Amino acid sequence: MMQSARNDLNSLAARVLKDAPAEEAVMLAWPLACGSAVAGRTQALSYENGILQIRVSDRSWQSQLEDFSPHYKAKILQLTGVNVERIRYDLGR
Repeated sequence: MMQSARNDLNSLAARVLKDAPAEEAVMLAWPLACGSAVAGRTQALSYENGILQIRVSDRSWQSQLEDFSPHYKAKILQLTGVNVERIRYDLGR
């Protein structure tokens, strides 16, 4: 039941995001691509020229997220139809 609801939500999100401008769609897709735990500790700052810029709180978190970048890029592509070439994790305050 829960899996079905999650699939329905992802399907709905994908339909909405595919109609949005690429910059907006990628930014909105970030929390869906990375999940609520990561989304709560990061912030999508911008998407331009194929690069998604994400603010992270510390260097160890930055390193962990870099390992997951291929998964996040694939999920964003699935949700938005936009190919993110690179995710840049910037340390923020």
